[in-house]
Amino acid sequence: MEKLLTVIIPVYKTSATVDRCVESVVGQDYRRLEIILVDDGSPDDCPQKCDAWAARDSRIRVAHKANGGLGDARNRGLDMATGDYVTFVDSDDFLAPGTYAGVVAMLEAHPDYGFVEFGVCKFHGSRRQSMLALPDREYRSAADYWLGCCAYAHSYMWNKVYRRQLFDGVRHPPRTAFEDLYTLPLLLAKAKAVATTSQGLYYYCWNGGGITATAGGDEHRALLEAHLRVMDGYAGLPGFGRYYMHVLNIQLTECAFTGDRPRLAYHKVPPGECSGAVQALKAMALNALGMARLCRVYCAIYKMFGLGNKRI
Repeated sequence: MEKLLTVIIPVYKTSATVDRCVESVVGQDYRRLEIILVDDGSPDDCPQKCDAWAARDSRIRVAHKANGGLGDARNRGLDMATGDYVTFVDSDDFLAPGTYAGVVAMLEAHPDYGFVEFGVCKFHGSRRQSMLALPDREYRSAADYWLGCCAYAHSYMWNKVYRRQLFDGVRHPPRTAFEDLYTLPLLLAKAKAVATTSQGLYYYCWNGGGITATAGGDEHRALLEAHLRVMDGYAGLPGFGRYYMHVLNIQLTECAFTGDRPRLAYHKVPPGECSGAVQALKAMALNALGMARLCRVYCAIYKMFGLGNKRI
């Protein structure tokens, strides 16, 4: 018998897209699903749409709760989940047909895999649309996955299928922006191995009112804090320089928005370790100016264009 896969879908103010989202899940060729719609106190007609879906498909359950944010809604779904495996979908996104069958088959064939990650069409429907294509590969250490696969740059919760027991003792931090980046490293630490696959596709749709589009100082501070919690454990390993430059971008933006002094410790990065010409130039500037001066220069540039709040 097929193992049960729990799909958790937080729903909040997505009346225009929630039906498309749920349709893409119920239409998967992997049929043994437990679908949990978590109405996070949505003020529109989403609660009624969730109940209508539950009436149409016996695999769907609905939880109605006071608004607590995305992480809190996912946690409610995890508390209700009974599947052998669990995954997430945001209600403004959707899945390509046939996505779950191949991913679950990989987990079945490899009992040591804690989770399997599949590809993403990023910012679908916008000028920023791009593809995150992943290889068919397994990773036997957290460092190989985090640094070698650049997982820190796509630490999304929703393009992965997990063994549910990974979430024993692990929940998303409530009311925290970019909560995925707090949670995924905890799951990775518990997994014996993980894998990526070229099978399946998640459509991550552009939302002009979402966190990615509207992130300011508080959100970038939370994103930086999440990275600072884990990055020291990877210092000195192959690929760390590229990761450091990724976090440096977040630190510069956080300083420009908030005026906070930088919390990212200075680390000399040879330009040859960077991912491109712009990052190489930024590394040269960092090595020449130091962290504090580079942040001041970045803040001045932001001020020139009327962005951020510069008190540094």
